[in-house]
Amino acid sequence: MARSGGGDPQHTSAFIAAVASFATWGLVPIYWKLLSRVPALEILAHRFVWTIVFLGLLLSWQERWREVIGNLRRRRSALFCLGSGIMVGLNWLLFIWAVNIGHVLETSLGYFMTPIVNVLLGAFILRERLSAWQTASIVIALVAVSILAFGYGHFPWIALGLCTSFGLYGLLRKQSGTAAIPGLFLETLFLLPLALVYLVLLANRGTLTFGPSHLSLSAILTTSGIVTAVPLIWFGYAARHLRLVTIGFLQYLSPSISFRQIRR
Repeated sequence: MARSGGGDPQHTSAFIAAVASFATWGLVPIYWKLLSRVPALEILAHRFVWTIVFLGLLLSWQERWREVIGNLRRRRSALFCLGSGIMVGLNWLLFIWAVNIGHVLETSLGYFMTPIVNVLLGAFILRERLSAWQTASIVIALVAVSILAFGYGHFPWIALGLCTSFGLYGLLRKQSGTAAIPGLFLETLFLLPLALVYLVLLANRGTLTFGPSHLSLSAILTTSGIVTAVPLIWFGYAARHLRLVTIGFLQYLSPSISFRQIRR
């Protein structure tokens, strides 16, 4: 069970990891805009491939393959990793597609809604207690987000999809009981075959945006594994050691940074 004591070194490191992951995600739209000429599905497929490559190298360096095999053999851990992998895959696809077509504002709205989803999941599913000020804060946030959503002009289905998928990802990730790097490797591994099949189909059609004729885009796509994996490793560590309610409140950092990027 995650500890909540502020003096616990593990709690402190998990807190720092959460802040680092959300700050990184707040800046990531700048990176994905560099790939605006690449179809969203192809970017998603590359994220799976290059994330596996990066994590494989990391696991080999740390000599942690036994953890991966052990988690794979435990039915409960494997199923939770499969579920969280599906959720994060849906989140990635929706996010990249929305950013590439210019819906950055709605993605930020979605990530303003995500902390509320995390807090509610923590309170009602995991039975985590809310203090009086936390309850008041979440009520105010609900009212504010409702006003923003109403003023958006149409039903914010992108925002709703983002907050639901990532909220469920955090819940499943926390309940999987797997360490950050081995768990993320399994999440990505389960969906890797679909990514590879899709990239092969694109290559056969001659529409793959990767190779000698697309050197700059290929270089950026290759780094997508690091951009994807590092904040998720931090988040996975934080989710294991912090309450979901705490993570929810910290998560407001990400959309706040994204909104600042939009205003520039």
